[in-house]
Amino acid sequence: MTLGRCAKVGAMRYLALAAILLAAAPVPSHSRYLVSWGMESRVFPGDGIGHDFIAVFDIGDQANFGRLVAMLPVETRAQMAHHTNSTMPPNHLVFANDFMADRSYIFDLNDPLKPRVAASFTDAGPYSHPHSFAYLSSGNVLAAFQLKGADAPGGLVELDSKGNAIRASGASDVGVDPNVRPYSVLAIEALDRVVTTTAPMTPLETREPTHSVQVWRLSDLKLLKTVMLPEPKPYAVARDYTDDAALLSDGKTVLVKTSRCGLFALNDLTEENPSAQFVYDYGGRGCDGVPFVVGNYYVQATKTEHSIVALDVRDPSHPVEAGRLYLGPAALPHWLSLEPGTNRFVITGYGSIRTSIHFATIDLHTGALALEPYSIDFNRKWPDGWDGPAIPHGTVFY
Repeated sequence: MTLGRCAKVGAMRYLALAAILLAAAPVPSHSRYLVSWGMESRVFPGDGIGHDFIAVFDIGDQANFGRLVAMLPVETRAQMAHHTNSTMPPNHLVFANDFMADRSYIFDLNDPLKPRVAASFTDAGPYSHPHSFAYLSSGNVLAAFQLKGADAPGGLVELDSKGNAIRASGASDVGVDPNVRPYSVLAIEALDRVVTTTAPMTPLETREPTHSVQVWRLSDLKLLKTVMLPEPKPYAVARDYTDDAALLSDGKTVLVKTSRCGLFALNDLTEENPSAQFVYDYGGRGCDGVPFVVGNYYVQATKTEHSIVALDVRDPSHPVEAGRLYLGPAALPHWLSLEPGTNRFVITGYGSIRTSIHFATIDLHTGALALEPYSIDFNRKWPDGWDGPAIPHGTVFY
């Protein structure tokens, strides 16, 4: 072999090795940290041995990607560390709940290396068990409380930065849907509207049917209408339990997803008589999860398909599947959160992925999805002395 050929072969091998190393390296990040709310538990639901905690990971250092830089356990025993804000609020105050414990925390992350508990709270007057939180430009937060009293429909509550209730409105609308249980909350300040979904956090076999979404006026928290979802045929079950609503990039169209894999478009949101239109069926019947919207795409986890699915929603009345990411036969994805300014997002869930955080990307031109070759393992020795698995849930980029 000539020297020229040797040099050429060597260069090709070098480039191939570089490509492999590059593929295995984390993608460049706009965020320095990743903040995750989780619980120390060997069994889900929690066996009460460990604690809930907030953890901060360094994702800006390529050489030490995913290094744990801060952990703050709280007094609540691990029952169900659940939802946080879906993205990092501008004031860096993250609301997080342990739903089963009916205890929520507000974490001050202005110094991400030294997180602290700014406040904690339980009920807001007669309302209990907050599930989801939405940041407002005023610095206050809207929370969807599932219950009022022992087992009545809860309400929509505005909280200040200490978790104090400023105002509240009840979600009960017995004549339309007696089984309302506020689940997620979407605040649309430009339209003076709030959309809440309804899905009870009780075992599936004991849940009462609910098929509605509620529209409120943000300025005074008045409940304007409980919108019943139409019955898609032949799969009526696809309208069961609305669990998330997302605003599309046009700033006016809202898609409402059900935990039974139906997708509905909410029409005439600012009119007197908003209505819902069935637009898509994912198939399977397990789609409870937190979606996100980026560009032309609505991205959602489907547990029964063990996948993440990206829909092209340029025509919201006729979504088209643009990308699908299969995570394996035992993966049950649930929580998704997009990194601001990029095409990367995180995945947490249950089953084979319950003790880890995974990263994926979406092609903003085609909607194609790809799993990144790195993750953050939650089965480790933790700084507070817990040695074993922990379960991440609400996770956001910083």
